[in-house]
Amino acid sequence: MERKRRARRRTAREWALDVPAFLFAVGWAALVALAYELDDAPMSVPRWAVTADFYGWATGCLLVWARRSRPVPVALASVLLSAVSGAAAGAMLVALYGVAVRRPPRTALLLGLLSVACGAANTLIWRDLTIPIWGNLLFGAVLTAVISFSVIGWGALVGARRRLIGSLRERAVRAEREAELRAEQVRLAEREARLLAEQARRAERERITREMHDALGHRLSLLSVHAGALAYRTDASREEVAQAAGVIRESAHQALQDLREVIGMLRSGEEDGGAGAERPQPTLAGVEELVAESADAGMRVRLDRRVDGADAERAPGTLARSAYRIVQEALTNARKHAPGAEVEVVLEGGREQGLTVRVASGPAAEAGRRLPAGSGQGLIGLAERAALVGGRLEHGPAPDGGFRVRAWLPWPP
Repeated sequence: MERKRRARRRTAREWALDVPAFLFAVGWAALVALAYELDDAPMSVPRWAVTADFYGWATGCLLVWARRSRPVPVALASVLLSAVSGAAAGAMLVALYGVAVRRPPRTALLLGLLSVACGAANTLIWRDLTIPIWGNLLFGAVLTAVISFSVIGWGALVGARRRLIGSLRERAVRAEREAELRAEQVRLAEREARLLAEQARRAERERITREMHDALGHRLSLLSVHAGALAYRTDASREEVAQAAGVIRESAHQALQDLREVIGMLRSGEEDGGAGAERPQPTLAGVEELVAESADAGMRVRLDRRVDGADAERAPGTLARSAYRIVQEALTNARKHAPGAEVEVVLEGGREQGLTVRVASGPAAEAGRRLPAGSGQGLIGLAERAALVGGRLEHGPAPDGGFRVRAWLPWPP
């Protein structure tokens, strides 16, 4: 209830406009009285007309204060009062102005026409005896029309200006809100771009981590095999020891080189947003070198390659790299978990049917020389690698106690 009372209170600007309007309505009676005083023509005025003129004027002045909340009813009452009270015409003009400002022009024009009729009717009550009745009607209608429609036109102009300013203000507020919304969208887009860049950097680090795991795991397992052979071969000759030490040194050097390259890729990726320099990628032909390197380390490994040489040379980089890493990780796992076992590596397929990679190892022949077991992340990484290129990977123990890894990779044209 208190809020409604506060909402109906006039502002300082409204008081500044309503007080002069009320004073105009009050002072209009003085103008009318002065006009009759200066006019020497005989008048025909009924006795009740003077009393009706006073009460009509007083009522019209009071109605002026309600014109903001109910402009049309107040204007209609003021116009009807002007038919019997010429002094109420001031309040009528104020009410017509308010209707013209706040309501459509059609409403103001209809009330203006009614005021013309009431003005003509007023001349029949306050009639000039020097002119005929039709002259009184014409004079009252013309005078009322000129004054009323002048006020209505001015009010319509002010109302149109207010509506234009309100529309422009609303457009400005809407434009400001749209600008804030666009700025917020830009901030969200920038945040999303940063998140995407961070995801890209994280994905690049994960890729480099997988490469480091595959490469270093392979190198270090070879180094461990050679070192283990030296530990168990106490009867080896000096030449054999020197040869094994050379292989160990070479493997350690290659492992350090791989580690240096990976660290360099990580650093360059941090500096330029993850777009580090690419290292030379393995190919399908590199699988033969990988198998030969494992055989030199003492593994009993055999490669069965059933891929046409021309197709192998034209194999896409993602396919060749995935196949190489699968074979590399499988051989590393075989050295760790099945030392001395026979290992068979099979590559078969082509552009039509895709590439199938199979690595099968038998049961361990040297249980005492097992390398430390890993966490199983290597096989998980291989499955993720195969899935990234649209392939699939299966692994598990074999009936003879060995282990099987089988992957199928699509071969894009």
